[in-house]
Amino acid sequence: MIRALLVDDETLARRLLREYLQAHEDVKIIGECDNGFDAVKAITDLQPDLVFLDIQMPRLTGLEVLELTQRDHGVIFTTAYDQYAVKAFDLHAVDYLLKPFSQVRFDEALARARRLMGQPTAGLQAITTHTTGKLERVLIRDRNQVHVLALNTVASVEAQDDYICIHAQGKSYLKTQSLSELEGRLDPTQFVRVHRSWIVNVGHLKNIDRLSKDSFVAVLHNGQQIPISRAGHERIKALI
Repeated sequence: MIRALLVDDETLARRLLREYLQAHEDVKIIGECDNGFDAVKAITDLQPDLVFLDIQMPRLTGLEVLELTQRDHGVIFTTAYDQYAVKAFDLHAVDYLLKPFSQVRFDEALARARRLMGQPTAGLQAITTHTTGKLERVLIRDRNQVHVLALNTVASVEAQDDYICIHAQGKSYLKTQSLSELEGRLDPTQFVRVHRSWIVNVGHLKNIDRLSKDSFVAVLHNGQQIPISRAGHERIKALI
């Protein structure tokens, strides 16, 4: 029996999925979600075999749901936005159903999902990073909570072993990600790598202090003092 989760903010879209699934006795619907936050919790708690996942949803997009859950298998995208289609197929997503889709097209996607059931799907993780372009916000999952941080609230980011520590609005948040990966998705006119272990939001920069001939420190409005390497000093000078 295939345990399926339906994720779509449109009631009619979920109803259509239910109707199409009636022809498949080996599929059991174990839950439905109409927003990304509920989808993150349902995927984590229920561990479905297959997720029918809309991309454009309120609160969190389908791609952000994948990022937060680190789901790497059993996903069929359903969406009305075809700009994602080519990239999704190129990256070998399970399948991609462009609304409106027929029973025949739905059955084809489900058949492919059956063949790949339980196998990690090459490209699902890449979809969350490469099809979304530059970040518009930072997502952090802390146990059962999801924090959504606007980029302009992020003062600095620090590398800590296998994690990054994001400093924003007087709080610090840990996330499993490399500093280089995050840097590649940030706006380079707003964020600058000032040290191998630090990224700074120039909008939060108060001043740069010289400690010695070749040693500098960035002082932020929140009082943080962040070391600046020689290369970082050149980068931040060019930006400001």
